[in-house]
Amino acid sequence: MTASHLLVPVPIPDRVTEMIGSCIPPHIVQAEFDAECAAREVRRFRGPRLGIEDRADREQALSELARANKVLAAHHPRLAVRPGNSW
Repeated sequence: MTASHLLVPVPIPDRVTEMIGSCIPPHIVQAEFDAECAAREVRRFRGPRLGIEDRADREQALSELARANKVLAAHHPRLAVRPGNSW
């Protein structure tokens, strides 16, 4: 039995990625991309002293993340993206 912390990440060839991607509906792929971008934006705006514009940008990114996560969770609950998670 292998432990998950002992597994070594292996690069996936482009053709395999394309085959996997062709099995996923396009709107789910787009929602996953949007969620990752929004999560990256949310991580950018961390800190105790954010200006008014930065808070507005963070709120916008959070709403985009929530919108994309709603689509992802409707497809499969474990696909939701959180700002602190990264693959």
